[in-house]
Amino acid sequence: MSTWAMHSAKASTEPRYPPPYTRSVLARLHLVRHGEVDNPRGIVYSDLPGFHLSALGRTQAAAAAHHLSGCGASLLVTSPLDRARETASYLARRLGLDAVPEPGLTEWGLSLRWSGIPWTALDDRFPGELEAYAAAPADMPFSPESLAAVAVRMKNVVDALGTAHPGAVAILVSHQDPVQALRLALRDEGFEDFHDDKPGHAAVITLEPQGRAWLETEYWAPPSGAAFPPPVGDSDTD
Repeated sequence: MSTWAMHSAKASTEPRYPPPYTRSVLARLHLVRHGEVDNPRGIVYSDLPGFHLSALGRTQAAAAAHHLSGCGASLLVTSPLDRARETASYLARRLGLDAVPEPGLTEWGLSLRWSGIPWTALDDRFPGELEAYAAAPADMPFSPESLAAVAVRMKNVVDALGTAHPGAVAILVSHQDPVQALRLALRDEGFEDFHDDKPGHAAVITLEPQGRAWLETEYWAPPSGAAFPPPVGDSDTD
């Protein structure tokens, strides 16, 4: 069962995902992607245990913690996966907060299908699926979890935090695609340009509620290494 109570909203017409605006909301939200992972074989690590931050990833996490020091956050919630929890531990120490694991912030279920396979072997193992991910990530019947479902569960966490702690500042530590899905959902945008400007390792995206949608007020990122997964369409990427 999730750490935070989940809430759902009903409307006369079903939106692509739940409306970003709720009566009780956080004052500010910082979305953090985990730092770089030690993954020399380029494996799709999904929810596999044993994939920890690399030396650069630890440096990136420390830099993100420094960036967020003084941000006024009183809530720190993290995906339960190793790489996210390790990133959150740097934030927790710097900000004096407890990092609360939340299953709703975990990796996209799509990765479960590809789990344990080298990124460069995906085309051979699952022909056409990388192309579908690149061209139409919101329409992949083969995925165990739709992109819309990712946005819903991520936003449910935000809504629950806002209901329980209206006016608070929260930090959520998660993964690239879930962060991007939530980012677009909060901004009340679709997934047509899902792969544009995705967050790098340990990047921090800051949003504030503004009427129906949320306004992205800042994007910050530490020095980066190799992208993983490579940018879609790049044969050397994740």
